[in-house]
Amino acid sequence: MDPKLLTIYNQSFDFGQKGVVTIPVGKLPLGPKIGVKVFVYRATKPGPTVLLLGGLHGDEINGVEILRRAQEDGFFDKIAVGTVIVIPLLNAYGFIQFSRDVTDGKDVNRSFPGSNKGSMASRVANAITKHILPNIDAGIDFHTGGGQRYNFPQVRYTTFDSRSETLAKVFGAPILLPQKPIAKSLRRSAKDFKIPLIVYEGGEALRYDDDSINHGTNGILRVLHHFGMISQSPTPTQQETYQKTTWIRANNSGLVETPIKSGIYIRKGQKLCEINDPYGESKTLIISALDGFVIGHNNCPVVVHGDPLFHVAHNAPSLGEEDE
Repeated sequence: MDPKLLTIYNQSFDFGQKGVVTIPVGKLPLGPKIGVKVFVYRATKPGPTVLLLGGLHGDEINGVEILRRAQEDGFFDKIAVGTVIVIPLLNAYGFIQFSRDVTDGKDVNRSFPGSNKGSMASRVANAITKHILPNIDAGIDFHTGGGQRYNFPQVRYTTFDSRSETLAKVFGAPILLPQKPIAKSLRRSAKDFKIPLIVYEGGEALRYDDDSINHGTNGILRVLHHFGMISQSPTPTQQETYQKTTWIRANNSGLVETPIKSGIYIRKGQKLCEINDPYGESKTLIISALDGFVIGHNNCPVVVHGDPLFHVAHNAPSLGEEDE
């Protein structure tokens, strides 16, 4: 792709140029306008155009920090070929409210392709669909676990899409998960544009996690190297691919302490934790129903019957709810 003159919203960039453009999406009740801030880095020679996007959910700070560090450390200043488009923070509304969603409570990642006449979530999604997706060849969408749920570093890519599978393997996160894209998600819209786009998950909302951040920045370098944009990249990590994921859920309500954390392998029949009645009158054991690798866990000590406790990746027949 990478045309000689790349135009995003109302600004054009020639080879060798870099700059910033803001795509307007709305304003706060008191008046200040808020938009999607887009950083463009172009090499002097043509090549692929790669999108790096964070903060689609406003409270998922690790992705924002990954891209902030990448820019501060000059990852994109001397690329040899192609173009890198960086959007460190897509959902500014959610960010300033410490919220996953926008002002009307809607999820931007369930609002694609969006509309410039729709809800705020739809308008933010439309900014990406209209001005960014038509210009890119590949993309990485950076996320964390939602709420008080921690996600072990992992990449999710589109099932039966060889290009997104290759991109996921190049990125180099420890866990790879082929999954169908959810309806109205960014990954679904990218698929409609025939663009390989992977989702990196690492850490927990509203909390820095250095391990997840380091996996994210190293993954960017590996992808840039894969596309011939830089000459060196970090050593690849050991990876495991799992075909299915299952949530192990609370079978009672109460207080829970989870000695089992993400990043370990569990066995069928293994005791995972106890749910204790807050009055000390009873307790319930949580026993694993399968063998698998824990890719996420709930850090909230108070649970209600049915709440998710452990997210397990495995290759056994599905035993419960699967999750994007």
